[in-house]
Amino acid sequence: MNDDLGQSFEKYADLVIKVGLNLQADQRLVIRVPVEATELTRVLTAKAYDVGCRYVDVSYADEELELIRFEHAPKDSFEEFPTWRVKGMIERAEEGAAFLSISGNNPDLLKGQDTDLVALTRKVASEQSKPFSREFISKMTVNWCVISAAVAPWAARVFPEAPAEEQVGKLWDAIFQMCRLDEADPTAAWQDHIETLERRRAYLNGKAYTALKYTAPGTDLTLGLPEGHIWKGGVDANAKGTLFVPNIPTEEVFTIPHCQRTDGMVSSTKPLNYGGTLIENFSLTFQEGRVVGVEAESGRDVLKKLVETDEGAARLGEVALVPNSSPISKFGKLFYNTLFDENASNHVALGQAYNVCLENGETMPEESFTEAGGNTSVTHVDFMIGSGEMDIDGVLTDGSTEAVMRSGEWAFEA
Repeated sequence: MNDDLGQSFEKYADLVIKVGLNLQADQRLVIRVPVEATELTRVLTAKAYDVGCRYVDVSYADEELELIRFEHAPKDSFEEFPTWRVKGMIERAEEGAAFLSISGNNPDLLKGQDTDLVALTRKVASEQSKPFSREFISKMTVNWCVISAAVAPWAARVFPEAPAEEQVGKLWDAIFQMCRLDEADPTAAWQDHIETLERRRAYLNGKAYTALKYTAPGTDLTLGLPEGHIWKGGVDANAKGTLFVPNIPTEEVFTIPHCQRTDGMVSSTKPLNYGGTLIENFSLTFQEGRVVGVEAESGRDVLKKLVETDEGAARLGEVALVPNSSPISKFGKLFYNTLFDENASNHVALGQAYNVCLENGETMPEESFTEAGGNTSVTHVDFMIGSGEMDIDGVLTDGSTEAVMRSGEWAFEA
């Protein structure tokens, strides 16, 4: 590792540990990371101990093992799942641990593999992980954060024009830039950014719209919002009141749509990488909140199976607003990675809703949450729908409308 990269890792780790996770003294930390990100993990671990972390528990993942499974494992074994991992995470969460997930994936890993098996493995993993993801992540019970690390297959997809030996470095540079590490004081820059997002969400919460109307090429959608919905963005708080930033980078403000009140058609503006398959140029048609039509230029079968994962997978669980002029959008690259691409564009998500985006949602039984308009599912998959051609109107309680976005940009000051 060269000195420049080492210094950048130090700044990145400082931001992640102190701002992203806001790791507390005597807290434990669980890290899930690709094997390619060993050097970064060591820096993060040292930084965690420096702020008083009691124990850092690192779990490395080698995605090539997943490909090997598809190529060599018995076809009747794909419902197998290591449930002990989920039990371990629940145990750590109940002890008050923080969780850091580092993404760095090959977008084309499972290209050409059996789409039925890909869908099955995703469904099984989601179902088995639900006790942890719903109770501790969706309800923001713990402080958690998702970041990214540059790996060779991903870098090659984003920077195919660059010499192979330069691709990973270019992707690291992009990650650092999108995370504002090029600022003189990255922590201060993040605090300013978080305050801006706070003002946006406060404005939207004050409006209490009953619905949002989307208009763009290929999109004519009315998305209902439940009574008592709460806009979130930037920073959140865990059950103990510790503030944390769940995603680095982040440019969104988001809330919960009413799971039974979405009607019309919405078209994607960026490909969706799901389970190693790239789903491109797709559209979904909704009626009374449910997907009733699926079209795609490529990956349609995978998208259709995603929607069929369970009843909630065919309904929306998140709506997020991001200006087209966000730093990630202006970078001008498709990252083939949800963490980055969702922060370049307005987006929605199929599947599980965040309970914290509904008044008293964290304490509601699942049935009450659903009755109030919250969606429940074993899955949660974001996809991008925004562009510089998108207009969004908010519907007020008296039925009148007002501009929220015009040509992909905020239509109000906050």
